[in-house]
Amino acid sequence: MWKFIVKGGPVMIPIIAGSVVGLAIIIDKFIMFFRLRQDSSAFVQDVFKDLKANKPQRALLTCERLISFPLAAIFKIGIERRGLAPDRLEKVLEQAGNNQVHRLEKRMGALASIIGIEPLLGFLGTITGLIRAFMMWEQAGANITVNALASGIYEAMITTAAGLGIAIPFYLCYNYFISKIKYISVDLTNHALQLVEIIQETRQDSKA
Repeated sequence: MWKFIVKGGPVMIPIIAGSVVGLAIIIDKFIMFFRLRQDSSAFVQDVFKDLKANKPQRALLTCERLISFPLAAIFKIGIERRGLAPDRLEKVLEQAGNNQVHRLEKRMGALASIIGIEPLLGFLGTITGLIRAFMMWEQAGANITVNALASGIYEAMITTAAGLGIAIPFYLCYNYFISKIKYISVDLTNHALQLVEIIQETRQDSKA
């Protein structure tokens, strides 16, 4: 492996650096989504049950136990501000949801940049490798040998393969993360609207 890296030339340095940073982001995201595994339906049912039973403090305790989860954090804010008008409460929950989604999207921009740059660095290595090969050809003239051209050709091929080999699996991981974030975002929106409805219903029941 080290032999191929050396033959890839100086362009391999930023390619490897980008792969290390990208891999760190991917591992961090996998860990984050693994920790966010949660039976949202059971959590929602418990909170709604407490609210319908006019036990908001118990519902808050349920949310606080799972405060690291986006849905629990949003529900906590909604229950604490349940006295707001429905339209105002919806806006508050929408902002809270956006903040949670923004937290999930952290460093996704950096990963997207790495995915885009890695193949470009590979193509740059292709160009520099071919330039080196043609310069050696020009210097050697009719006496050129395959061995003299090999270093430049190695650089051209290895950097291209490295750039694409890194970008392709990173791109698959990126799409997976985006799909997870979209799913969580929709789930947050739907449950937030249900929370507003439940709060409104309990408010009307208490007045009656």
